[in-house]
Amino acid sequence: MQKTNPPAEPTPLFKAPSSMFWVGFLIRALYITLAHTYRIRLGQDHLQFGWEMGRIARALATGYGYADPFTGHTGPTAWVPPLYPWLLTGVFKVFGVYTAKSAWVILTINSIFSAATSSVIYEIASRCFQHTGRARKIALWSGWLWALHPAAMQYAVRWIWDMAVTAFLFSKVIVVALRARGIGEDRPPTETQTTSRWAIFGIFSAMLGLLNSTLLLFVPVCGIWMLLGAAKSKAGFHHTFLKAIMAGTLFCACLSPWLWRNWTVFHAFIPIRGNFGAELHASVAEGYNGFTMGSRIPICEVCPDYLEYKQMGEHAYVRQEAQLAQIYIKSHKRQFVQLALKRFYFYWVSVPHPIEFGVWNEVFRVLNYSFLCLASLLGLALALKQRIPGAVLFAWAFALLPLVYYFVTVQARFRHPLEPIMTILTVFLFQSATLPGHQDPKPQ
Repeated sequence: MQKTNPPAEPTPLFKAPSSMFWVGFLIRALYITLAHTYRIRLGQDHLQFGWEMGRIARALATGYGYADPFTGHTGPTAWVPPLYPWLLTGVFKVFGVYTAKSAWVILTINSIFSAATSSVIYEIASRCFQHTGRARKIALWSGWLWALHPAAMQYAVRWIWDMAVTAFLFSKVIVVALRARGIGEDRPPTETQTTSRWAIFGIFSAMLGLLNSTLLLFVPVCGIWMLLGAAKSKAGFHHTFLKAIMAGTLFCACLSPWLWRNWTVFHAFIPIRGNFGAELHASVAEGYNGFTMGSRIPICEVCPDYLEYKQMGEHAYVRQEAQLAQIYIKSHKRQFVQLALKRFYFYWVSVPHPIEFGVWNEVFRVLNYSFLCLASLLGLALALKQRIPGAVLFAWAFALLPLVYYFVTVQARFRHPLEPIMTILTVFLFQSATLPGHQDPKPQ
């Protein structure tokens, strides 16, 4: 009898209840509709409708190409990765540029991805804690917390930006890695390291880079971790290594059209986004004190920085900014390190925020933000101690995802792709608390 390959999709054991997605999505959609979050402020020519991404989408929808990220017509840009602006462009072409209908549609799309993340969270928790005896409980609590907690919804229902989509896709990359390693399954690597899983990993990783290029630091580590799952068998490792090369080829193939566009437009190699030099210079500028507020280029057609950017063109302007940043950092090394440490604190404990609704509201916001960090780090430490499958991969995510932000700038939204994993680890920490005399089964 011919042996058939096992299905690449998760077994019913790892599938979340469908109600988890639908309840999460309906709550988000109702909030968008009833709270009128789709009514974007009109100030500064609809600036809050997607900021730079909205500006680029408008240029694409009106025939100016991938250009004009700030105000007026400033020419081609690579200021932000292209995937979300392209999505916005599609919405603009159907429902109108900067219309309330377009805002409602894009926020609803965000909400679909945000609600779907709860199901991905369920599978991650079910796989990783399969041998603890509490997998289903941890998975249910984690998934429902994401579906219902307001903090998990905020970027989907209020922000026209990529956070909700990026968090979903990053979680899916984690799931693909867990499936490839056979976490939660009693099958040899030859059956779990399938060609389709490696292909999906390569494509999803490229999409992740085209959404938020800073997350690409994690992709090689994740791929190596997947590959090590087949290291026990020499023959299995050889075949898996070929699949990894195939995934890398798919990854490069998906990125190559964008890289080629940048080369032909700017006559320079620009890996995905081309604003790093300007952001780095802003990170050490006087007055920011380690926290960059607002856009690097002012939304002002008579401001000197804007005029210089427009006259020089984006690539030349960013290159000049990078040189200025390097000169400043070389002569202020101690200050640069201090600012990096300050941003480390901002990322994990409390990002500066205007006190708009009173001191106590701000105190609650800080406590809520820092509590998740503290609890998830303790949960990660416990998971590593108990050798929970996948914990090492989570640790690499904690180490690598914030790394660039420490040296450039920090916003609370930059943490969002990591928050699904943080939610799982927080639930694991509290589910691990036992009454005196009660012993949970130890992982095998």
